[in-house]
Parts: sequence; C-alpha cells; structure tokens
Amino acid sequence: MENEIRKLIGLFCSDVLMHYFCEKLTQSMTDSLVIIPTYNEIENIEAIILEVFNLKKEFHVLIVDDNSPDGTAKVVEAMQEKYKDRLFLEVRTEKSGLGTAYIHGFKWALERHYAYIFEMDADFSHRPSDLTRLYRACANGADVSVGSRYKKGVNVVNWPLYRILLSYGASFYVKLITGMRVHDPTAGFVCYKRKVLEAIDLDAVKFIGYAFQIEMKYRAYLLKFNIEEVSIIFTDREKGKSKMSSSIIWEAVFGVISMRVRSLFNRNAFKNE
Repeated sequence: MENEIRKLIGLFCSDVLMHYFCEKLTQSMTDSLVIIPTYNEIENIEAIILEVFNLKKEFHVLIVDDNSPDGTAKVVEAMQEKYKDRLFLEVRTEKSGLGTAYIHGFKWALERHYAYIFEMDADFSHRPSDLTRLYRACANGADVSVGSRYKKGVNVVNWPLYRILLSYGASFYVKLITGMRVHDPTAGFVCYKRKVLEAIDLDAVKFIGYAFQIEMKYRAYLLKFNIEEVSIIFTDREKGKSKMSSSIIWEAVFGVISMRVRSLFNRNAFKNE
C-alpha cells in the first residue's frame, strides 16, 4: 500500500513539475520579434527597449548594432542580465547600412520560431504602443502591415516643411513608378508575417539605405502578398543624430527606377532573384 501511495505521489509531482516548466516555457516564448538596428543610439536604447517590454502583449527584441563607438551595445548587454529570455543582441563589425542590418535580423528571426517580425527605429519616431496595432493588422489577415504617416493626411511631428515635402513627394514618386497602392512606401515601421520573409530571397535585396524599405514592400507586392497600412503619428527624434544623408536620398531616387525596369523586363526573375 505504501509503495502505491509513493507511486501516486511521484506521478502527481511529475505532472505538477511538467505543468510548471511548460508554463514557464510558454511565458518565455512569444510569436513576435522586434528588430531594432542601432548606430550611436546610447541616448535612446534603454528607454525604447523598456517601453516595448512594458506593453501588455509580449514582444522579444533583437538589437542589431553596427559596433557603435558610443557604447550602445554595452547598454544592451547590461540589460540582458535582467531580460536574458527577451532581449537579444547581434553586434556587427562596422556600420554597413540599414538594409543589411534588417536582413541580418530577418535571417536571425527565421532561424527561430517567430511568426511576426517587426522593423522599428530606436529613436522613438515610432511609438512602441503602435506595435500592437501592426500586430493586430497581420493577425487579422494582412501579410505585411505598415505604420503609415500618410494614410490619413500627413501625420508627422517636428519635421521642417522641406523634409515633409521631400518625404511625401518621394512616396508619390514611388507609387507612380512602381504601381504600388501604398501611401507610405518608404516607411520603416513594419510587421512582416514569417511567410513573407520566407518567400523573398533576402540575399537578392540590393538596397542598403532607406530604399531598402521600398524594395522590401515592392517584392512583397510582386509576390501578391496583402499589404495593409495602419495610420500612425511619426515624431522626429529628440535625442541623437539622424542617419539621413544625400547618398541615401539618391539611392532611393535612382534605385526605384532601376528596380522597376528590372521587374518589367523579367518580373519572375526579379521576384526570385
């Protein structure tokens, strides 16, 4: 009788422990990863990570740092002691461009379990609270959800007029050249379903600056994925220095034309090149 009781206790304890560990494992997992590329973002990085982690829905965060001389990666490493199951860091050897940082992050994400992969800036121009709205759009049917500054008028704060005109004009230009019906094709606040990134040949993506954002949406568009825009308010950075440069602008201007020409002459090859 005593042996039978011990067996029952053993089974009960096993079930309880299994339930406990399964619950803990589930808590440490999420279907969503936010990729944040950084270069000299020491003034913003801790605050932006904490805001993401304070959201009701759980998100993991991957920082892709281009060996920032200001010590951005050191701040992230210190935070990992507390958030080791939610915060991840990839440090590259040098500054190699926004596009390649995201491609690095996409590949990292696809090697793991994430179903929804997000792009977000480190400088609070994208409000972390809008992550849940982008997530909801994809969970409800969109394949790509875009945090759009121009879906409902112009929702930009603290930009000078010339920059608003440049950005809005660029968006109109991209729509005209590519045929995409996306109001904000240069937007960098995006959620991709896993299947979209799996379908795109990430090694074939050519642009490394902000034109990268256009190319990713265009490739998704050619592959017939459903792109949905979510209206957001974009606020210019208050801390740190903008990474915008004339070379990035020219890449976008001329790159869109070359991208469109390549796709016209060999649409299928462009989709899969």
